[in-house]
Amino acid sequence: MRMLLKGGLVYDHGSFSPMDIEVTDGVVTARGASLFPSGGTERVFPLNGLFVFPGFADVHVHLREPGFSYKETIASGSRACARGGYTAVCAMPNLNPAPDSPEHLAEEENLIRRDAVIRVLPYGCITRGQKGEGELVDFAALADRVAGFSDDGRGVKEESLMREAMLRCREAGSIIAAHCEDVSLIPRGGAIHDGAYARAHGIPGIPSESEWGPIARDLRLAKETGCPYHVCHVSCRESVALIRQAKAEGVDVTCETGPHYLLMCQDDLRDEGRFKMNPPLRDKADQEALLEGLLDGTIDMIATDHAPHSAEEKNRGLRGSAMGVVGIETAFPLLYTHLVKPGRLPLERLIDALTAAPRRRFHLGGGLQVGDRAEVCAFELNARETVDPAAFLSMGHATPFEGWPVEAACRFTLCGETIAYNTLKGGC
Repeated sequence: MRMLLKGGLVYDHGSFSPMDIEVTDGVVTARGASLFPSGGTERVFPLNGLFVFPGFADVHVHLREPGFSYKETIASGSRACARGGYTAVCAMPNLNPAPDSPEHLAEEENLIRRDAVIRVLPYGCITRGQKGEGELVDFAALADRVAGFSDDGRGVKEESLMREAMLRCREAGSIIAAHCEDVSLIPRGGAIHDGAYARAHGIPGIPSESEWGPIARDLRLAKETGCPYHVCHVSCRESVALIRQAKAEGVDVTCETGPHYLLMCQDDLRDEGRFKMNPPLRDKADQEALLEGLLDGTIDMIATDHAPHSAEEKNRGLRGSAMGVVGIETAFPLLYTHLVKPGRLPLERLIDALTAAPRRRFHLGGGLQVGDRAEVCAFELNARETVDPAAFLSMGHATPFEGWPVEAACRFTLCGETIAYNTLKGGC
């Protein structure tokens, strides 16, 4: 199939140029200021001044299938991703069955092939059953079928087990994406950051050391083993400082943080389940350190940790609700509106954190240059909307950003030959 994307303002290294894009059989075959349909052009999409970016990539999402389809499905989750401008996502392995063997992984792969409207790349587990302890998976048997290895939701408890995991992962030519959490440091019922809000409301707090302690251990092991290492959902200033130092020492480490950690802190908490996530919102000083780390490159990329749950699971306040919030449909609009427009974050840095950085680290490919697998999103940047969970395509509606104003809206997402999301008028 040949299609033509007409009249967009195409992003390239910090600036926009009027440009048309031709896509043939899912590959970008031409770019130019004035391309015209040829005899073989089957569809023309009028972008009419929309701002065109490479499709966003998120290396940390939860799509819940197989095993938990009452929370989200590959179909609903991938459509939500497309509505957010995402064309490639890496799906975490806290599933049933967990993808800890070729046979178990095949169940997830079959659902992806059947239902995904964008590219979904699964993670393999680090440990059998994704338990964070016990027996390691067969890294070599899974490596060429997964984005990397993670036990997200659980930290690997024993240092010796993580060292062996890193050695086997390096040998298999893959990467470990670590959920860093020492549960021995968290009091029973720990629900939010161990800070002023927790003390004022009598809620057991989660200390920052439960995150940065395992990171310090793993950075030492990554330096020792040479394993490519990625830190998931960094939330506190100590973690940023440790990763900055490790990079200066030549450790092969990258990391991510989430939109909620960049835009909120414990001062924004309400006793509602939509404010409960793991790791939790921390101090204002942590929020500022994360933004500084993003600006100086210590934090490589932004990942949403999109984690849908049922309404019942999220309607039990801070103490009783499940951990996790949704964010794939609102990430770019929120970050653009509340960081880029006020001048706190250059647009070029935001786009790199959402596109080039995750694609480089996890070898995802795709984009909008000639020869790329076509992965494109187009936004209206003067749109004035409000975050409304009732409009989400995700089955999960728990967002701490409900009611926030945004000034960006995705209108079109293309992934290869698939029109994954489209609200354009006209065209053929």
